Amino acid sequence: MPRLPRMLRWFLLGVVALCLIGMLSVGILIYVVSARLPDVQSLRNTELQEPLYVYAADGRLMGLFGEMRRYPVDIAKVPARVKQAFLAAEDANFYEHNGIDVNGVARAVWLLAKTGGQERVAGGSTITQQVAKQFFLSSEYSFRRKFAEMLLAMKMERELGKDEIFELYLNKSFFGNRAYGVAAAAEFYYGKTLDQLTLDEAATLAGIPKFPSSGNPLSNPERARIRRDNYILPRMAELGHVSRADADAARAVPMHASPHERQIEVYAPYVAEMVRQQMIERFGGDVLTKGYHVTTTIDPSLQAAADKAVLDGLRVYDHRHGWRKPEQGVEIPAGADSAAIASLLRGTPPQGGLLPAVVTGSEGGQLRVVLADASELSLSGSAISWTGKSAAGLAQRGDVVRVRRLPTDKPDAAPQWAIDQLPRGQAALVSLDADNGAIRALVGGFSFAGNKFNRATQARRQPGSSFKPFVYAAAFERGFNPASIVLDAPVVFKDRRGHMWRPQNDSGNFAGPMRVREALVQSRNLVSVRLLDAIGVEYARRYISHFGFDEASLPPNLSMSLGTASLTPLSVARGYTAFANGGFLTTPWVIARVRDRDGKDVFTEKPPTACPGCAVTTIPGQAAPVAAPSKVDGFDLGPAAGTATATPAVTTASTGKQPEAQRPREPKPIDPEMVVAPRAIDPRVAWQLQSMMRDVVKRGTATDAKVLGREDVGGKTGSTNNHRDAWFSGFGGPVVTTVWVGRDDFRSLGYREYGGKAALPIWISYMKTALKDQPERNLDPPDGMVKVGVGANGRLLPAGGGITEWVKVEDLERMETDLGPEEDPNAQPAEEAFDIF
Repeated sequence: MPRLPRMLRWFLLGVVALCLIGMLSVGILIYVVSARLPDVQSLRNTELQEPLYVYAADGRLMGLFGEMRRYPVDIAKVPARVKQAFLAAEDANFYEHNGIDVNGVARAVWLLAKTGGQERVAGGSTITQQVAKQFFLSSEYSFRRKFAEMLLAMKMERELGKDEIFELYLNKSFFGNRAYGVAAAAEFYYGKTLDQLTLDEAATLAGIPKFPSSGNPLSNPERARIRRDNYILPRMAELGHVSRADADAARAVPMHASPHERQIEVYAPYVAEMVRQQMIERFGGDVLTKGYHVTTTIDPSLQAAADKAVLDGLRVYDHRHGWRKPEQGVEIPAGADSAAIASLLRGTPPQGGLLPAVVTGSEGGQLRVVLADASELSLSGSAISWTGKSAAGLAQRGDVVRVRRLPTDKPDAAPQWAIDQLPRGQAALVSLDADNGAIRALVGGFSFAGNKFNRATQARRQPGSSFKPFVYAAAFERGFNPASIVLDAPVVFKDRRGHMWRPQNDSGNFAGPMRVREALVQSRNLVSVRLLDAIGVEYARRYISHFGFDEASLPPNLSMSLGTASLTPLSVARGYTAFANGGFLTTPWVIARVRDRDGKDVFTEKPPTACPGCAVTTIPGQAAPVAAPSKVDGFDLGPAAGTATATPAVTTASTGKQPEAQRPREPKPIDPEMVVAPRAIDPRVAWQLQSMMRDVVKRGTATDAKVLGREDVGGKTGSTNNHRDAWFSGFGGPVVTTVWVGRDDFRSLGYREYGGKAALPIWISYMKTALKDQPERNLDPPDGMVKVGVGANGRLLPAGGGITEWVKVEDLERMETDLGPEEDPNAQPAEEAFDIF
């Protein structure tokens, strides 16, 4: 055989050398790139971003927070038809290859070389490569990034199972419209779970990840249909996943995706937002992406009752003050149809069940309107009668008004509508468990959509006379009692600067000497002022702070007795729990339990709980319960539970007999798991105020609440100057509820809009539901009290004589020796003057 020419030999040697150099370079490149590849084992512990879920006490969804919709699903729970659709769309050989598709890669490399890496090219990415890119790599289009993607894909195939990789792909992929993962996509586009998807729906979803923003069935239904019908369904039939007939039937189904937000089962937006803020404070700003599940204390039936009570109450209040002009106007284009008119309402949300509507005419005694869904209504007769105006006098063409769908007992009845308006007033309702402070229902305003300001927790308003029970409690701690006589007469106070203050009763008249019980029942301002003056402002501020109020928020002057402190409805409700639970301080709470995405408990609330009769309490930082102290912050809060208290050696007038004493009770055994709440006030003082506030309902300013038909219901109305605020706070059974009504701009609610007129009806409406099937609370007085007969001057009388009262045993001696005022109860005393400093 002839020898090869010298040049040919050198050429072959050069080729071999180049190949060796190339192989060496590739080897070095593989080594260098592989050394920098991330640890794919971390994918087994990856935490995909999930929203924050908020639930009511019964587990129904109340809120969902987070930028992404994602509900990770186990691959074993993904139906075969859904998996087949994605494999046909993205990687038919997924379960056969080792991470890369050689033909696809060659095609992609050729196109990259042809375009110089400057243009996006299709093909080359297996599902494994897509997962590698989604979790570890950037979106850069280059040889280097593609090479790293391939190496990473092969590494993933060696260390992870196919199902693990496929599960990561299905849960990580973006489907447009904030939907991440196939489960979230199925819910958003079709309102279904994965097992409910039809073949055409599964194929449509499988086509989205390729073009999630520009090719999803909402943004571009035609493009989505073409990908489904011309590629995915035929490919599924070609691979044998479905029959040709099934594929053709699915292709014939029109595109029908529509937005489906996850259904909120319990409407409590103000509470849900409270929980979101508290979770951020407790767990940090990324809490909205970690998939926490929060169970709250909210009772769905009570929350629904609270919402209805507030909406109905504000509607009744607003209708009392008549029709106002429409809230705004729009320009209706000439020849516009209903759809065009409806588009003018874009950006005007429904509020409190009131839908916006554009007036199109008012001829023939009918007001014609178009709603945001382009439906047309004609309103006349009873639908507009409450306004006292004709259809033509209500609004003109182009005015935007509100309409409300009327409730009906017949589900199949045609809907009936009435005209309405957004109320000028606002309201807040907060309802607590009297024993542990759990928030059972909370409404922060007429409409969360209209204003997210939570008036129940954020609005600081003057509580007016609903604050008086706290002042009376402080007075009872200093020796006053319900039978004490205090003068209801004109009085003037002068400070160091010479400013004069003349407090007045709302009625404008004076009753003279009167019992403290009657003063609270009739809400006499001057008696409250004199009580506070008698016990001292600083003493009262320190004592009232035990109800949970910040002492600095309480006015350092006598005006505090009339409720001039700026307090939130939640803080007032918290204070009233001490009256209802026997004198314990509760702390309002709403988060009962927090679980992570795996269902593990990360937080469980153990609230301090009132325990009347318990002889022990729990002190923070102390391992075991200890004896309950009778003195707190320098105040003697009465005898310990079950302790027999000797009746002082005093006798009632004329008979020489000692009064009847309350029989000591045995102390309750304490649950070792229970945290006993700290004591706020003497249980006997709490009982006395309970008794007096029950009289407010029986014969005082809240007699409308007698409709509840319970003996354990009590409370106190409150109003402020010029009727800016209307309150009612009260209790019944295990529930304490506070209602506030007012205007955000601090203007007057209107003439004679007292607490008993504006706030009490809301309270009653809610409490009808809250107290249903609840047993009445024990009304017996606690240990350390005696039953006595009291005369008109506040002195003790023979047994069976005068007015019956229960008083603290240590108050007996003072009642025996204190003669009290001898003035004529019908007299109108002259104005007294005092210096205040």
